[in-house]
Amino acid sequence: MTTWTRRARSGGEVLQALVDGLAEELGRSVALDDPLVRMICTSRHFGDEDRVRVRTLLQGIADEEAIRYVLAQGVTEWTRPGVLPGRDDLGLRPRYCVPIRERGHLLGILMIVAAGEPLTGAETEAIDRVARAVAVEMYAERLASDDDEEHTRGLVGGLVGSDSALRCAAHQRLVDDGLLPAGPHVVVTSVAVTGQRGPSGRVAVALRGALEPFRQTRAARGLPAVEQDRAVLVQVFDREPTEEDLEQQSRAVVRSLTTFLGPGPSVAVGVGGRRTALADAWISHDQARVAVRAARRLPRLEGVGDWERLGEYAVFLQLPDSALDESLLPNPLRRLLDDSAGARLEETLRCFLENAGSVPRTAEVLELHRTSLYYRLRRIQEITGLDLDDGAHRLVLHMGLQLLDLLQSAPEAAGR
Repeated sequence: MTTWTRRARSGGEVLQALVDGLAEELGRSVALDDPLVRMICTSRHFGDEDRVRVRTLLQGIADEEAIRYVLAQGVTEWTRPGVLPGRDDLGLRPRYCVPIRERGHLLGILMIVAAGEPLTGAETEAIDRVARAVAVEMYAERLASDDDEEHTRGLVGGLVGSDSALRCAAHQRLVDDGLLPAGPHVVVTSVAVTGQRGPSGRVAVALRGALEPFRQTRAARGLPAVEQDRAVLVQVFDREPTEEDLEQQSRAVVRSLTTFLGPGPSVAVGVGGRRTALADAWISHDQARVAVRAARRLPRLEGVGDWERLGEYAVFLQLPDSALDESLLPNPLRRLLDDSAGARLEETLRCFLENAGSVPRTAEVLELHRTSLYYRLRRIQEITGLDLDDGAHRLVLHMGLQLLDLLQSAPEAAGR
């Protein structure tokens, strides 16, 4: 199934004029993309357009498969111009690509459709000349953008931080400057990326690209703050978002980051609890951080944790890593796990507890005769010394199994 990602924000008049002028000089279609291969500005067609270019222009979105293909060729790591091979199945013609760099920063990629006659020496000289001018303009824009981003990062950091005075000041500034409304429904999302290998700063660029679409949606105003390999998104919704709304949004972030960074890095998204005032965003933020830990530790969450769905995990995951170890496992559960039939009895106990102690439902799920099930339950009671008819005893075992799930999953990266 084809999936799509939004285009980058449009470039300014100067960049558009440079792209248009080069296209007219070459008689070829030209586009300027950002480091995530999202179109910033483009020239008119010269009869050499392909499906990827047409779709991007008409629909305002880019085919994620095409983006993955371009990034997989290592274009963003090129230090000199080169030709990107075409892909007929994607509807992509070859491109002559020039990485736009200034002072070590990759600012964008200038792409010229290279189908038909090969580029002449005079044409490549013209491209190099324009590329230098584009680099100067884009670097100036980057400096201004960096100042804005630093300002935003400070305000968001203050809003969700531990200092109440800073929270109050940041809240007032955000509302007074019109960056965020004061309510009525506030949710904070935390995003973390680990295991990325490649150029410094690539993760931050990908995070900005993945969260940019959520600055303004039909239902919410948002403000992202990115720092190296993590980000925070504060959103104020017109109506209370459903779990499904936030699940879809989080999955879109994971999908975008996977597109931009490839399958190697690990992406975790945590959604905080829903609050009714921007002043309480710090509470949602603390909960989002717990949800990120859940997303990392519990494979069944597939990279997305939601505070509202964590249940008892929310309690365990507020413990420091140094305390979250096997010493917390109840002794009765330890005895069960150490038994020669421990694996089978653990499965039976899990099913029994998950089905609220219902023997008929447990027997049906496990496809066991009730006599066999009663035998196993009796053995569990003998080994653990606990009464499965006692709610407090069942709670001890259930919490122990939930803790076991956390301990058996992959450990978190250090320092997170």
